[in-house]
Order: sequence, then structure tokens, then C-alpha cells
Amino acid sequence: MNYREETDSLGTVRVPELAYYGAQTLRAIENFPVSTLRFPFVFIHSLALIKKCAAEVNSKLGLIDPEKARAIIAASLEVMDGKHNDQFDIDVFQTGSGTSTNMNMNEVIATRANEILTGKKKTKSPVHPNDDVNRCQSSNDVIPSVIHLAAFSQIKEKLIPALTILDQELEKKAVQFAAIKKIGRTHLQDAVVMTLGQEFSGYATQVGLAIKRLEGVYGRLSNLAIGGTAVGTGLNAHPEFARQVIAMIGDITNLPVVESDNHFESQATCDTAVETSGILKTVAVGLMKISNDIRWLASGPRCGLGEITLPSLQPGSSIMPGKVNPVIPEVVIQVGAQVIGNDATITIGGQGGYFELNTMLPVIAYNLLQSIDLLAHAAKLFSEKCIRGITANKERCERNIKQSLAIVTNLVPDIGYDQAVLIAKKAYESGKTIEEVILAGKKFSKEDLSRILYDKK
Repeated sequence: MNYREETDSLGTVRVPELAYYGAQTLRAIENFPVSTLRFPFVFIHSLALIKKCAAEVNSKLGLIDPEKARAIIAASLEVMDGKHNDQFDIDVFQTGSGTSTNMNMNEVIATRANEILTGKKKTKSPVHPNDDVNRCQSSNDVIPSVIHLAAFSQIKEKLIPALTILDQELEKKAVQFAAIKKIGRTHLQDAVVMTLGQEFSGYATQVGLAIKRLEGVYGRLSNLAIGGTAVGTGLNAHPEFARQVIAMIGDITNLPVVESDNHFESQATCDTAVETSGILKTVAVGLMKISNDIRWLASGPRCGLGEITLPSLQPGSSIMPGKVNPVIPEVVIQVGAQVIGNDATITIGGQGGYFELNTMLPVIAYNLLQSIDLLAHAAKLFSEKCIRGITANKERCERNIKQSLAIVTNLVPDIGYDQAVLIAKKAYESGKTIEEVILAGKKFSKEDLSRILYDKK
């Protein structure tokens, strides 16, 4: 491999000749060989978007040469298109401000811009990564802005659409199963009669409320810290820089982003990220509840509840022929567990705001964006490969109702609680149904009893 020499404040290093990054990126790659975790493309895309908009605004404000700005913009667009993904190889576990990744971006864009202008890969001339690409910025305001921007876009464009489809599929099942009566269950024990449609309507409402909770955080995610520079004072940034950059970002992304009301809050804390993660955890818990219910309702096929049937997607056992498992609900439950774990990490990360900067930004960013991505994919799979293909086993539902002791509750207004207890006990001990025990007492006609036990609302 051939190398070129690059310098930073610590001295000279040898960078692979074909690399677009420079000395600071190389040092970070060598200093942080912790994991295989890297920032997702949406993070890199959002960071490059900020650099593009910054270059346009800095050029308009007369802070950088227009020719340099055009080269920076062109290089930024290439990064946004994914053309240089292999140049961002710094571990998520790095300096807590994310400075290494910010400088990685600055160096890649500067080197590519210089290549556009001169035909040679040079990191600092004529376009400089700090003086030009990072003009009016600091890692301390850029990285928090990227976290908000990336999370906002992914929730709005990926997660909420996926949850909306799930909500619609559950609503369809609620309507489809509206007339199918079944036994309700509390404490995992038989309860009173309800409909399968009512059960699914509860699931649909859970998902609908999840969407509203996520939409409720838009107002905080829309606040961008850009313009605060080092500690929030805006040192070395043009007074118009933040307003114009954020307006441009809003036009490009169609997101209602605004400048933070208080840069000291937006750079020293990650409260909005913690809040968002808490909502994502709530969404995960809801999806886990629905998934667990559905796999229980589909348990069997002959020795379980068996009230619904799930689509058969793949063989379920390496030893038991014919076994088919509820694989999609199991995926959703595992995703939920990961999101809950991510939330714990983000919660601890949120406590890492010491004085004017949070120093756990990279791990917060990674976990937050992973949670959004996982939930979006899980919700999509749940809709398309599970909920949409569920069918009801009406006969099993009816049989379970007749076998249940809890339907004696319908008789309480007619015979009283204590008498109903005796009937339930007698049915349990004799192995008979509630209907059989009551008819043997000849206090109700078969028609009246059937109406009370099975048709009462």
C-alpha cells in the first residue's frame, strides 16, 4: 500500500494514499479499536447535510471563498449519496463529544473538495477541514444537532409509517373478528366473554397511542444546537449562521427544525434523547405485550389455546417434524428487549452531561438510532408477515366459552354471587360445564340460559 503524509497538532502520520480522511481520523481509528460498531448511514448522511448547508451559508455570508464552497458542497453531496461510506471507520466508542467523527467528516469532505479543485488528495489545501468545512461550528453543537436531526427524520419517515400500517392491520382484524365471541382472560385465568374483535381493538389502540407519543416529541427533536459552537456562547460563529443553516436544513428535509432556544441546555444535556428513548421503550413494551398475547392465542395447534392461527413461515424444529413456531412475534419480542437495553444505556448516557457538554454523545446516538431502526423493521414485519395473515378459529373460541367456569358471572344478577360460586365449584369438581349444572337444577329454560350465558353484553 502506498501512503501520503498528513499532519495535525501532534505531528506527522502516514495515511493510505487512496484514503480521503486525514491525520485526526487515522489517530482515532488507531486509538479506539473497541468494537465493530459504527455509526449508521443516517447519522453520516445528517452530518454531511449540515456540512453542505454550512458551506452554502458561509459562502453567502462571505466567510469562505465561493469556489471552495462549491467544492465542499459537491463533496458533501457525494457523502450524502453514500459514495464514501468506507471512509468512516471510527468506532462508536470514542471521544465522548464525537469530535473524532466530526473531524472524520471534515477531513473526508476537505480532501475530496481539494481533489475536485486540484486533482490531488490533500487534506488541508486549498480547502481546510477546520477553517473551511467546520467554519462557524464545533463538534459540541454539530453532534447534538445530528442526533436530533437523524432521530427526527427516522421516526417521521420510517418508524411512524411502519407503526401506522401495523395500526391499520390490527384495526382490520378488529372489524373482521367483531362477531367472534371468545373467553376473556385475567391473571392467565378464564374471565368473562368478550369478542376477538374487542381484543384486537385494544392492540390497535396501543399502537395508535404509540404513534401519538412519538409525534409528541417532535417539538423537542426539532430544536438544533447548531450555532452554539464550543460551550453555547456562539463564539466564532456569524450571528446569522445558525438561522440560515437551520432554515436550509428544514427546506431540504421538510422537517420543522428550529434553532435551540437555549444553546447551553441543548449542548450540556441530552434530555430530549432520553425522553425519546423512553417513548421508544414504551413502544417496545407495547409491541411485546401484543406479540406475547398473539403467540399465546395461537398456541397449539391442538394442545394450546388455539383461538387464532398465524401464517406458517418456516419449519420450527430441527427434530420435531411438522412443528411451526410463531417466529415473527418472537422477533418483535427480542427487538423489544434490545430497545429496553438501549434505553438503559441512553439513560446512563444522559447523566453524562458535565457542565457545558455531554460526553457520551456517540453511544447515545448509536443506541437511539438503533432503537428507531429496529422498531421500524419489527413493526413492518409484524404487519406484513403476521397480523395480516391471522385467521380466527371460531369453533375453538366457542368451545372454550362453553368450557369456561367464568361465564357463571353472567348469572350473578339473577341468582346472586354466593349461589354462582357454588355452581362454579360444582361444575369444576364434576367436570361438567356451567350450562350442564344449571340445566340439571331446572331453574332456567335452555333458551333463557343460553341467552344469559352467551348473548348477554
